[in-house]
Amino acid sequence: MRIGHGYDVHRFAKGRKLMLCGVEVEHRLGLLGHSDADVALHALADSMLGALALGDIGRLFPDSDPQYKGMDSALLLGRVVALAQSRGYCLANCDITIVAQEPKLAPYMEAMRRRVAEICGCDAAAVSVKATTEEGMGFTGELLGIAAHAVCLMRPAQ
Repeated sequence: MRIGHGYDVHRFAKGRKLMLCGVEVEHRLGLLGHSDADVALHALADSMLGALALGDIGRLFPDSDPQYKGMDSALLLGRVVALAQSRGYCLANCDITIVAQEPKLAPYMEAMRRRVAEICGCDAAAVSVKATTEEGMGFTGELLGIAAHAVCLMRPAQ
């Protein structure tokens, strides 16, 4: 068994859709990034890569490479899952915390859990997605962006 932690942050941007855990969330602002800037999937990918000592998504999918411009982060996470499988590992479970003052995410949580499970090839019962605010403090509290933390446990694949 191998455990990993991931963290990511993106600032808000006008004219972009807001993607979190592979689900489009209704909001007046999206997140700025080279890909679709799904901060939660990026944190999860980094936690999986960290668990396997394979670096981070910035190394695997650099923002200097035009092929990743606007890419769906679900595809990036899918590549990380495939890389883990090629090393003999799969996701046992994960816990994702999204830090956002807005929007309210409760209506999206179940869809997020199901989408992450679909991408990772596991049961939704193995996926936890939570959200919190920083009560008006820090960059997320000041509505400058969204952050996400993820912890995962990788187990040998059957």
